[in-house]
Amino acid sequence: MTKVRYDEFSMFHENAAEWALPYDAAPRVERLHVEVAPGRRLSALRWGATKPELVLLHGGAQNAHTFDTVALALRRPLLAIDLPGHGHSDGAPSGMSDVPGHARDVVAALGALGIERVPVVGMSLGGLVALSTASLAPDLVDRLGMIDVTPGLTSEKSGHITAFVNGPRTFSSLDELVARTVAHNPSRSESSLRRGVLHNAVQLDDGSWVWRHQRFEPPSGARALDAAAMWDELSGVRAPVLLVRAMGSGSVIDDQDEAEFRRRLPLASIVHVADSGHSVQGDQPLVLADVLDTFLDS
Repeated sequence: MTKVRYDEFSMFHENAAEWALPYDAAPRVERLHVEVAPGRRLSALRWGATKPELVLLHGGAQNAHTFDTVALALRRPLLAIDLPGHGHSDGAPSGMSDVPGHARDVVAALGALGIERVPVVGMSLGGLVALSTASLAPDLVDRLGMIDVTPGLTSEKSGHITAFVNGPRTFSSLDELVARTVAHNPSRSESSLRRGVLHNAVQLDDGSWVWRHQRFEPPSGARALDAAAMWDELSGVRAPVLLVRAMGSGSVIDDQDEAEFRRRLPLASIVHVADSGHSVQGDQPLVLADVLDTFLDS
């Protein structure tokens, strides 16, 4: 068996090269672990040495490294969190779809880190968690960003994603896992997807591989996702709000969702991103960075 070496901080130069970003030196990034409940920790990547200007929350079955290229392009101090049951965080007591539970953990983690007011931006599941966080702690979230998700999300709209996530439980090799990921993301470079897999999978002692989120069995009575119930939460948000909608194949937002979003929040900023599937941070990271820059500086 060949053990694959993994250093999560060794690949930033590849992200920069792929997107022609300046790279004079390795960015200052450290992994944090914050206790959010007795015996349970949330993990995060802290970019920079000063107070974060932004908190990023990834989508379901992803992890904080999904925003690496965006973070390199932004060049701002920020915090990218591994949601419960994902990445390097501990398991989620009520399952990976427990949006209110994830929001409580995010609030607890930011409090433990002394972060009192900050923009929170999330993609997909992370976008719903960001919305729930803004509803739970309105004084904490001074700007809310949702990337390719609204409370109009349904199992039908996200079926292509669920089918990929609910694939094989184990893979005999890294190459097998990468091949499946490439087939699911044909527009993305194989090198970028291989990086993503290395960040999002774990090699077991027998040489096989599992996704990081599959380290945890779903708890009995795991909470199901009910996004539609969050429309009223969206109506109650008083902070500036940004919706980023992917306009390529794979988006989970349709015209009706956008119209309802605008009806609920007439003053929200809505930005369309061309040539992007659901994971805008992977398909169009530089465009997303520009959108976030504008949102944060407005």
